[in-house]
Amino acid sequence: MAKISVFGGGAWGLALHYAFGTNNQCYIVSRRNLNLESQINLKQAQKSDMFVVAIATSALDSWLSSNPLPQDSKILVASKGIYNGLFVSDIFDKYYPNAHVSFLAGPSFAKEVREGLPCALNIHSKDIEDSKKWLSLFPDFIKPYAVTDIIGGEICGAYKNVVAIASGIVEGLKLGANARASLLSRGLVEMSRFGEFFGAKSDTFLGLSGAGDLFLTASSTLSRNFRVGLGLAENKPLGEILEALGEVAEGVYSAREIENLSKKHNIYTPIASEVAFILDGKNPIDSMKDLMRS
Repeated sequence: MAKISVFGGGAWGLALHYAFGTNNQCYIVSRRNLNLESQINLKQAQKSDMFVVAIATSALDSWLSSNPLPQDSKILVASKGIYNGLFVSDIFDKYYPNAHVSFLAGPSFAKEVREGLPCALNIHSKDIEDSKKWLSLFPDFIKPYAVTDIIGGEICGAYKNVVAIASGIVEGLKLGANARASLLSRGLVEMSRFGEFFGAKSDTFLGLSGAGDLFLTASSTLSRNFRVGLGLAENKPLGEILEALGEVAEGVYSAREIENLSKKHNIYTPIASEVAFILDGKNPIDSMKDLMRS
C-alpha cells in the first residue's frame, strides 16, 4: 500500500482518486471544497510517496513553476494536451528534470472509472521501470500496461480530443455513419503522421493510447470534446458551449496548438486545421466541403 496524493479536483482527478484509493492510502488536493475527508492541503500532500497530477494543461506551467512537489518525486501525469507550443512532458522537464515522471493514456471516461467499470490503460515513461512502479497500485478493474514512447502517448492524448470535436460536429450535422467512420480513420492516420514527425512510434497509434482512446472519445456524449462539437454544429457561440460544460475541453486548446505546429513544420493536418478554423468562426458546413476536397 502506497500513500498517494492526487492533484486536481475535476472529474478525472476525482476518478483517479477513487481508483487509487481502492488499494492505497489516497488523498486529493484541489482549490475547490470537495467535501471529502481525504482532501488535504499542498503541504500535507508533499509527504506522500507518489503523486498523480490531473490539472488542466493550460494551468500546468503556472502550477509547476511554484515547485509544489519534491524534485525527486514519482509522478504520474494524467493531464493531456499541448499549450504554448509545448507538450506536457516539455513543461515537466522545465521544472522537474530529475523526477521519475510517467504519463497516463488510454480509453477511460472518468464517470465509468468512478463506477468501477473495467478498462485498460498505458503508463508511458522514458524508463519503463518508472512505469512499472505504478502497476500494482491500480485497482482490479483497471488493467495497466507499462510502455515507453512518451511523445506518442502525449500526441494521442491531445489529438484524439481534436478529432472528437470534429466527430461531434459530424453527429450534430447528421452527416451519417459513413462520414463518422471516414473521419475517425482519417483522423487516426493524421494523428500518426503528426506524431511521426516528432519521433513517436507508429505502434502507439494503433493501441490503447491511440485508436483505443480515439474511438472512445469521438463516439460518446460522455466526452466533453464530443459535446463541444455538437454545440458547434448548432452554431452556438464557443463561450456558451464551454460555460455549459462546466469543465475544460482540452481539444479547444489543442486544435489551435496543432494547427500552429503543423504550419511551423509543414505537416499535413487537415482535420485539426478545420477544427481550429471552426473554433475561430468558420461555418462547419464549409469545413466539411473543404475536407472532402482535401
